[in-house]
Amino acid sequence: MAQENTSTGTPAPHPVPHALHAGHAAPPVPPAEPTPSTWGRIDDEGAVYVVTAEGERAVGIWQAGTPDEGLVHYARRFDDLRTEVELLETRLISGAGDPKHALSSATQIRDGLSEAAVVGDLAALAARLEYVIAHAEKALASAKAEREEARAAAVVRKQALAEEAETIAADSTQWKAAGDRLRAILDEWKTVKGVDRKTDDELWKRFSKAREGFNRRRGSHFAELDKQRASAKTRKEELIAEAEAISESEDWGETAGRYKDLMTEWKAAGRAPKDSDEALWQRFRAAQDKFFARRSAVFSERDAEFSQNAARKEELLIEAEKIDAAANFEAAKSALRRIQEQWDEIGKVPRERIRELDGRLKAVQDAVKSAEDNRWRRTDPEAQARAAQFRERVAQFESQAAKARAAGDERRAKQADEQAAQWREWLQAAEAAVADR
Repeated sequence: MAQENTSTGTPAPHPVPHALHAGHAAPPVPPAEPTPSTWGRIDDEGAVYVVTAEGERAVGIWQAGTPDEGLVHYARRFDDLRTEVELLETRLISGAGDPKHALSSATQIRDGLSEAAVVGDLAALAARLEYVIAHAEKALASAKAEREEARAAAVVRKQALAEEAETIAADSTQWKAAGDRLRAILDEWKTVKGVDRKTDDELWKRFSKAREGFNRRRGSHFAELDKQRASAKTRKEELIAEAEAISESEDWGETAGRYKDLMTEWKAAGRAPKDSDEALWQRFRAAQDKFFARRSAVFSERDAEFSQNAARKEELLIEAEKIDAAANFEAAKSALRRIQEQWDEIGKVPRERIRELDGRLKAVQDAVKSAEDNRWRRTDPEAQARAAQFRERVAQFESQAAKARAAGDERRAKQADEQAAQWREWLQAAEAAVADR
């Protein structure tokens, strides 16, 4: 129950709190309708008064019924105002209301309380309004900070997108992937909101310039590529013409080598336009296939002949490997000469058999040659003469030793024996060398 105003005999109003209360629980506002006489009165002439901190204030005239009905009427109007404030507060606290609208409405109600035609606890309602206003201001400040934060984040994101687009425009040669990425950047750009107009325009100019620069560079690249592919088509047509011209050649080795060179030149020519490159390749390959099919047929026929030659040479080798040069050198030489002549007459064998067959014949030739070398060494005149000379000196010193011993000169006999022994060793070595040959 409010305290009584001793000067007027009416209850004293609640003091108006400051915004300091905004951080605490909402000040309560009692409903006026249950006890309207607590907050106001109607005099005998029908004038309606409400109690305020400054005293009574006339709020209207009531002549439609009893004074109690009049007070209830004005109390209900107060409660309607109270309900409106509570609704503003509820929507604000729940986040469903607009802080700016809540601030405007609460301020308007607060500023109108001094003239409001209502009966109720105006001081409590004013305190509640200050509470709502404080919360609305805080919510507005928070929303502003969030907007600034979101704006800053949006600016940073668009700056990053613009920088990425500029990097792509300057450096990327992955044309499809880069083009797809620029389109993705554009799609993301449209979703980034909250940037101020001036900054957004500046960033958009950077992004747009980068995208246009990339498109120009890509266009130049593909224009140059089209030019190169047209040149490649011309070059490949020249190579096809040569490949088709030599497809009937029977110069198998040289032509096969030329086809290898043509293939290298084909690869170096690069790609022709997509709609013609495969057809050009089919023509080029057809010319090669034609030549190599002809060569294969000829080689198959020749290989059959060469296989017969190999069989004949194997028969000669069986005969050649029976030659015994040590037993009869002259007969061995004659047999080998005859086999060599027949060998040459037979002709070529398959390439994979050449080393094997020639190797076996060479082994026979080497054996005969070795026998010939040994025979020559054994009959070398110089070696024979040297051995004879050593033999003569041995006999000479043996004769001197015999004479000295007969004369009783044992010392000279011993010296002659020693010299004879030395020459005998040399003689043995010379005779061994001749035998080894």
